[in-house]
Amino acid sequence: MAGQLAAVIGTGQTDHTAKRLDVSMGGLCREAIDRALADANVDWPDIDAVVLGKAPDMFEGVMMPELFLADALGAVGKPLLRVHTAGSVGGSTANVAATLVQSGVHRRVLAVAFEKQSESNAMWALSIPTPFTMPVHAGAGGYFAPHVRSYIRRAGAPEHIGAMVAAKDRRNGALNPHAHLKQPDITVESVRASKMLWDPIRYDETCPSSDGACAVVIADEKTAGPGAAWITATAMRTEPTTFAGRDQVNPRAGRDAAAALWKQAGIDDPLTQVDAAEIYVPFSWFEPMWLENLGFTGIGDGWKLTEAGETEIGGQLPVNPSGGVLSSNPIGASGMIRFAEAAMQVMGRAGAHQVPGARVALGHAYGGGSQYFAMWTVSANKPS
Repeated sequence: MAGQLAAVIGTGQTDHTAKRLDVSMGGLCREAIDRALADANVDWPDIDAVVLGKAPDMFEGVMMPELFLADALGAVGKPLLRVHTAGSVGGSTANVAATLVQSGVHRRVLAVAFEKQSESNAMWALSIPTPFTMPVHAGAGGYFAPHVRSYIRRAGAPEHIGAMVAAKDRRNGALNPHAHLKQPDITVESVRASKMLWDPIRYDETCPSSDGACAVVIADEKTAGPGAAWITATAMRTEPTTFAGRDQVNPRAGRDAAAALWKQAGIDDPLTQVDAAEIYVPFSWFEPMWLENLGFTGIGDGWKLTEAGETEIGGQLPVNPSGGVLSSNPIGASGMIRFAEAAMQVMGRAGAHQVPGARVALGHAYGGGSQYFAMWTVSANKPS
């Protein structure tokens, strides 16, 4: 643990949707911030610093939006940091904010992350011509589909597993008032009947493109009252996009980050010691892949946990009770949503998608070509 204890005392999200034409980027962020401040029962003068997270600038077509957001973020006259680690940025932003509190530099820090994809086109932004990127030209789905095929082959996973994850997460999303997609009647059969986009990833197994923002207020031990979500561990790791022998199905950076996280949190058997997990799953097959990468199961066994129904609410390890990235995907905010939702679970503030009795939860985010990883664990119990 770092020197000072830190805890989430408030969270806030916008309602995520395809296009928020009624607000600017600043207005979008303020919705989440105002809700987080109200949830934390604090006001602007109580905030010592602001940390902003944002995915690649081309997702909105605006370079360095933090330059004009300082006023809207309440950061005038205060330290303002910008974090960028591709799709994992929301999680990285929360971790940076936690570190500022744990180090004793600040007592209360506001972390906010957003994406307003309707301002531009993420598919275009992810398909920059060579020589600036590898010759994929197919956006995220085209990049990750071969990894999914490789996982299915290596693990011997049945082809219906992806549809099971998608149906579960979308049903969970129907319980979440902030979710972009709400499909309470979705079934494994309807998912498998949807259009194939990038073999073997079907339309209903993919995340939406969302406008949205998320914010959390992190406080030190002296200012965190009862009901806070105590941050018991944080971890971030990175690896290059390509190198000889790289395993993109089970990335080393993810394994190393998870090992460091569990050690810091004092967790030696995450499957039995974690009550809820918000895992970054933009394509449904990443649930079993990340269950293995995180150490919840052995290699090749992640899909078995999914097939047995153990990742449902009420199962041994509820995964993405909020609906996850498959139900809402404002990319820059998606990682922070995972972290905030984990905090909401242990604070007992998750409403209709609350996991009964959740005391320990995981927030997880990944980005780039499965190369940036950020994670935290939160607990209802204050560390001794």
